[in-house]
Amino acid sequence: MIRKVGKAAAAAIVLLSLTACWNSKDIQTMDYATAIGLDFEDGKYITYVQFLNFTNVGRNETMQIGKPLPVWIAKGIGATLSESLSSIYATSQMRIFWGHVKTIVCSERLLRHGVEEAYNAANRFGEIRYNILVFGTREKLPDLFIQKSIFHLSPLDTIMFTPEQTFSQRSFIVPKTSNRVIAEITEPAEAVMLPSIAINRDVWQQDQKPETMLTIDGAFFFRNKKAIAWLSEDELAGTRWTQRELKRSLIRVPAEGKPKASLVLIKPSYHVESDVINGQPVFDLSLKLDATLDQLNENISIEELERLGEEAVRDEIMRSFRNGLAKQVDVLKLQETLYRNHSKKWHQLRKNDKLLISKDSIRKIVIKIDIRNTGKYKGRYD
Repeated sequence: MIRKVGKAAAAAIVLLSLTACWNSKDIQTMDYATAIGLDFEDGKYITYVQFLNFTNVGRNETMQIGKPLPVWIAKGIGATLSESLSSIYATSQMRIFWGHVKTIVCSERLLRHGVEEAYNAANRFGEIRYNILVFGTREKLPDLFIQKSIFHLSPLDTIMFTPEQTFSQRSFIVPKTSNRVIAEITEPAEAVMLPSIAINRDVWQQDQKPETMLTIDGAFFFRNKKAIAWLSEDELAGTRWTQRELKRSLIRVPAEGKPKASLVLIKPSYHVESDVINGQPVFDLSLKLDATLDQLNENISIEELERLGEEAVRDEIMRSFRNGLAKQVDVLKLQETLYRNHSKKWHQLRKNDKLLISKDSIRKIVIKIDIRNTGKYKGRYD
């Protein structure tokens, strides 16, 4: 009997000793990184890490809307990116957890220096996921990281973390995740379009005080894993119609002069046929779009509106194509089509990484717009 009691007591002691994990950390005693900024200057990597207190940003019944929320930013410097990030540990008062990083923002200097080392270093941090958002910027990184959302909500409620909220209402430049960016950069004929995030200082105000908000102002383009050009959102207006991810985007008709109507275009079906004639690549583009009549200023027929919309879209595509050529980038990804469909000819034509396309490369563009909805008012058909 005594022996059985002794065994039971020993088992109880063992079980009690297993209830604690020596390496466990209380969640309130850790620093949670939410965004990483990467810069390069004078041969050194400069990193900025944004930290948020999740007890302040979590949505709950006691949360005070409009109350300013603190944002903490740490700065690291090193000869390598890993060294730069690790230098932050020396002054961190608590253990840093990287598993909540949702966004990486790269400065223009880093993008022009090259992104391969940055990608390798970031993905060797086991806690950082492969599908986090990636942006370029021409702003100062600390200025971006302190931006709040409307009503002083946390940075987690901004375009930098949740761009799909804005993209669903106004589709222009598609947000990119890190795995998709790297997949495109490593392809020899892929024209990578990395969204550029900026600070808008002109639109919003609280009472009579101006308020800054984040916005996507353009995109960077790459060659050999280095950024070679930046184009504004206006210069890239025609590229939105070639993106299958497009949710909805507004266009006025006609594009020039007094507007007769506004159309919301959705569901693009974009196709490119490529060929090589007399040693020169040529491309035929076809595009179908559904549309909703958003505003009508003149009493004109649906057929005429569709025709005007098709002209406006065609003009936008050609204008963006020429804007890209002026900076030696293929914004419509025409070379990729040639590479996929005529790989042997593409390799024969390719020389010194120069563009294979010219102002005469687009042989034909066929646009078809179908107005499916005229709103509360019926449209006139001829």
